[in-house]
Amino acid sequence: MPAPIDRHAPEQGEYDADSEVVVERRGQLGVLTLNRPRAVNALNAGMVETLLATLTEWATDDGVATVLIQGAGGRGLCAGGDIVAIYRDMLAEGGRTEQFWRTEYQLNAVIAAYPKPYVALMDGLVLGGGVGVSAHGSVRVVTERTKLGMPETTIGFVPDVGGTHLLSRAPGEAGTHAALTAAHVDAGDALFLGLADHFVPSATLPELVGALETEAAASAVARLCEHAPDSVLARSRTWIDSCYASDEAAEIVRNLRSYQGDHQEAAHAAADSIEQKSPTAVKVTLASLRKARHLQLEEALAQEYRVGLRCLAAPDFREGIRAQVIDKDRSPRWTPGDLDLVSAQQVTDFFAPLGDRELQLTPPATSRSTNS
Repeated sequence: MPAPIDRHAPEQGEYDADSEVVVERRGQLGVLTLNRPRAVNALNAGMVETLLATLTEWATDDGVATVLIQGAGGRGLCAGGDIVAIYRDMLAEGGRTEQFWRTEYQLNAVIAAYPKPYVALMDGLVLGGGVGVSAHGSVRVVTERTKLGMPETTIGFVPDVGGTHLLSRAPGEAGTHAALTAAHVDAGDALFLGLADHFVPSATLPELVGALETEAAASAVARLCEHAPDSVLARSRTWIDSCYASDEAAEIVRNLRSYQGDHQEAAHAAADSIEQKSPTAVKVTLASLRKARHLQLEEALAQEYRVGLRCLAAPDFREGIRAQVIDKDRSPRWTPGDLDLVSAQQVTDFFAPLGDRELQLTPPATSRSTNS
């Protein structure tokens, strides 16, 4: 992984455009800009360390009333974690990914309970780890350019960064559909899923950022937000809730295949999509979502950490990254290659306790705010 960058938050007016996270203060606004535009701001170890250290400092700094996170380069807030670095770490049999996730999940928990308005500009691509640094915030803004998703099953992994906690609480089975298919959703669907709060046109974002320098977050966003596009997922509740009601992945696929009605084509396409994913990842994802319904965020993150470490040791995660971003042949060879060949015991083993390696996250005593 890239070496950690300087984690000292700049003083008023300082700006280091070469940093992978640019930290600024603009009036009462603390600005965090993810600054790896060529990688669509994919997160690495140094970046999450910087974000965590800066947020910890600003939480008790009276000079910072509101925090904003945005992405550089115009392509998106964040395309997720740096999976190339994770792949290299797996090949080297190192432990950097384990520590990266420990810090990242701690960051997700801090964002979820942040004592000041935390405004996330979810413009462009917002995938995986990008959801973790935005959708746990208190003021989540999407635009007409938003393409949001948890694409983990495509690479033999399972939604993390609190994604199972968020998606398990979406209306009906919409979160299950989003997780298993790894589909990208637009602004309307992100709002419906509960992953965002406000729609602001991308052209208005500079005005919003300027307003936040002097104005309360709630009033600035309320003044500049507009009516969001309709949600396709909301219109699809009938077939989604029906087809995804099962706790068995193979039965869900059968339900989708046999569905007949106005949305038959969409249901069949969802079945096709799920069958292209890692069968193990699909089954473990479904089990993770069902368990996460009854967990607090910190507990869900600990569960995701358990599952994530098991994914590092299993073949599909490495193979999925190889197929998607290393060799780019888009032809992963999953082990096993069929849902029916993944046993219940294999799924259960992903959730086994880690002993002294467990992720211990204490719920922060502070509570989030949106009004100051």
